[in-house]
Amino acid sequence: MTAKVILNPYAARWSAQERWEDAAAALRAAGVDFEVVVSERRGHCTELAAQAVRDGFSPIIAAGGDGTIGEVINGIFQATPEGGTLPPFGALPLGTANDLVCNLGLPTELEGAAKVIAEGKTRLMDVGMVNGRYFANNSALGLEPSVTLIQQNMTWAKGIFRYLLAAMTGIMRNKHWNGVVEWDDGRYEGPLTLVTVGNCARTGGLFYMTPHADPFDGKLTATYGFRPTRWGVFTLLPRAMKPDEGNYVESEEIREIHFTWMKIHLENPTPAHADGEIFSEAISELEYRVYPARLPILISS
Repeated sequence: MTAKVILNPYAARWSAQERWEDAAAALRAAGVDFEVVVSERRGHCTELAAQAVRDGFSPIIAAGGDGTIGEVINGIFQATPEGGTLPPFGALPLGTANDLVCNLGLPTELEGAAKVIAEGKTRLMDVGMVNGRYFANNSALGLEPSVTLIQQNMTWAKGIFRYLLAAMTGIMRNKHWNGVVEWDDGRYEGPLTLVTVGNCARTGGLFYMTPHADPFDGKLTATYGFRPTRWGVFTLLPRAMKPDEGNYVESEEIREIHFTWMKIHLENPTPAHADGEIFSEAISELEYRVYPARLPILISS
């Protein structure tokens, strides 16, 4: 069948548009029959993906970064009846961090990514949802989306350095929130510096915010906690870059949990993101759930 490629030209600060011809050449060399459509505005990838599903294209390919992947997956779900079979989904990594691709151990170079698409091997992956919005990699409130807002305005900084600089700036602002977090078999009430929900371990190209998340275990993973001082939060930053032993979740004030549903009520509103895209700059009520083994994602043999 014919693949529908949904290109977000803005990904990685317009470098996705510059690299598209190389991506197209890689697809043709791998023998992939495809058509491409180009996103023209925020949210357009979702509309294009939904139309591609209705038109019977398979697989659906996101050409961009993690935000592009998130938009495309939302379009796929919107156009598929509840409980219906989703078309295979694949990615051409044209973003800055390409976290989902790296978390799944997929090729980051275009030739390898095209070969994965051509082979057509899939595995059913869990998908998360927050307040009606689906996400493949992660979602967060508190510190992390505050950092996302900061880095979006850093037009002069490039690449992974922008994420790191934004994280340091966010920590210096020393914001915190108060609220209640409830999940399958637990409850927390009190102050919060962050709540991060991961389907996968890595985000932002550098940070393992939910280091023990597994996109194939039927659950989401959350990390939450509170540190009152800037220095206390700063000391967590290098530990958040460790994928295994020594990660910040081992700190006394931080807890990592695994769940199928979670509800959050905050006294003071927070920004929130899903797959790196801010869906609210001030929200107080959030509800998460997982859809186990729901998305057939194209993976390496």
